[in-house]
Amino acid sequence: MLDFLSDPWFEQVEQFGQEAGELNLPPALADMVINLKVADSDQDIEANFANGYLHRGLNDKATTTLLLDRELLQSIITDFDMNEIMGAFMGGSIRVEGDMSQLMALQTARPSTEQKELFKRIRSETNMG
Repeated sequence: MLDFLSDPWFEQVEQFGQEAGELNLPPALADMVINLKVADSDQDIEANFANGYLHRGLNDKATTTLLLDRELLQSIITDFDMNEIMGAFMGGSIRVEGDMSQLMALQTARPSTEQKELFKRIRSETNMG
């Protein structure tokens, strides 16, 4: 089990993503590139969501940056519940810098079967504690 958002975790996610191949993402997710600045007790972590999964570091192509804490990101990745995401946004737990339209597109986006399988595989190898 790898610790969530650790360097080895990102390496494993990248490997799983490559092994998964085509994720058949809906257009809203396929074109989405969002930077994440994740507040953590030790140090803030920079990541990005592109190609259907998380990558280490910020992405120059992103026009949107989400600021959220580690626990909320863990919950989002565990459940991928759009209602939870929008509730956190409306409640101020997720702050947005930049283009809000990508976030609005997320409301109707549903992960593909392949993306769900990839997330399931990532969760099975992740220490969320």
